[in-house]
Amino acid sequence: MSVLHPDLLTAEGEGALPVRIVMKDAPLAGAEAAWARAHDFTGKAGQVLLLPGADGAIAAALLGAGETFDPMSARALPVRLPEGLWRLEGLEAGDAARAALAFALGAYRFDRYKARPSRAARLAVGPDMDVAATLRIAAACALAREMVDTPAADMGPLQIETIAREIAEAAGASLTVTTGDALLEDNYPAVHAVGRAAAPHRAPRVLEIGWKLDRPELPLVALVGKGVVFDSGGLDIKPGVGMRNMKKDMGGSAHALALGRLVMQADLPVRLVVLVAAVENAISADAFRPGDILGSRKGLTIEVGNTDAEGRLILADILTRAGEHAPDLTLDFATLTGAARVALGPDLPPLYTDDEALAADLLEAARGVADPLWRMPLWPGYRAALETEIADVRNDSAAWAQAGSITAALFLQKFAPTTGSWAHMDIFAWNPRAQPGRPEGGEAQGLRACFEMLSRRYR
Repeated sequence: MSVLHPDLLTAEGEGALPVRIVMKDAPLAGAEAAWARAHDFTGKAGQVLLLPGADGAIAAALLGAGETFDPMSARALPVRLPEGLWRLEGLEAGDAARAALAFALGAYRFDRYKARPSRAARLAVGPDMDVAATLRIAAACALAREMVDTPAADMGPLQIETIAREIAEAAGASLTVTTGDALLEDNYPAVHAVGRAAAPHRAPRVLEIGWKLDRPELPLVALVGKGVVFDSGGLDIKPGVGMRNMKKDMGGSAHALALGRLVMQADLPVRLVVLVAAVENAISADAFRPGDILGSRKGLTIEVGNTDAEGRLILADILTRAGEHAPDLTLDFATLTGAARVALGPDLPPLYTDDEALAADLLEAARGVADPLWRMPLWPGYRAALETEIADVRNDSAAWAQAGSITAALFLQKFAPTTGSWAHMDIFAWNPRAQPGRPEGGEAQGLRACFEMLSRRYR
């Protein structure tokens, strides 16, 4: 899956057509100016204008930069340029590298169900650019996006296991899989409860990748991902409009696996554990119910107030498992709450951590690679909203607290590792509207920021 064209970025630039950066309302000369006026090209950010040569064939292109050039605007180029080899003119090395990554990100297409798959333009880059490293980052984002985009019928727990196995085998890592009723034997009761209503061939499972675990001198990083392959809401069934895109509810697992692959490909000096709970929140006679009291791997009992708050239940078990490795750093990804979208919208994922240094490092990395995160508070005043009279904790916070994304993060904090640092990202993993280089559908959010932070911390 998600194999980018090997020559999408190439140092072989012979015959490449130029793409010039044009600031908004910058003056153009002669025939170029007339052509731009005829096509309403003003240099607005993301605009692309093809220029003809004397023979009528395409000779060059203009890329609108807006008021200030943002290298990420190069995401628009692969969908706006015809097939062929192109090169960006007039950029310094740093901007050129960021624009090349943006170009590679913009080349993503989800066309596996199309009779005629689309073909993208290619970009010639400078000889000093690390093309392989850039393509690895773009491919990781493409993997996460493709997993999210794939319909649930073709992206069930078994398919996520298959992807995890391919990643582990490619890196020489181990993979442990616990499936079905074995989850009870191995003490993953909450994962089992959420996934037990699914058809037998879509049985719930916990996947654990281990890499360099025989190197105790190295710091240990744990990556944790929510893998709800489809969320009907369970017996608290979602309305149709809320269920339509629930194939994306495994976006956290896609991010954890893609980031784990990046860490291993880059051979960062860390030990790595990647933990994913892959389940379908289905409806059957055996579905868990509102009012049920579930056990958890940590030993805390959980009162189910709403079966549509299932993601935090499976994360409770695998965060506890992560803690058994005594990690130095734990990052979890989950498409956890609609409340996060109400607070920050679809483009800006909330980041939760009580570690000031980790928050600063993640936010600095996010700004550096244009992969935004926004820190939200683990506000202790809302912990009382998780209290219940008949269990240790409830999975749906009391209505008075209102702050659904915060209370969900506070729930996870009860199960997060107590060694090292922990951060939780409540991602949307989805573009709700198409933009140049950002088609409607699956999106990687916070993945590049986290990899940048890990690369800076562990050189």
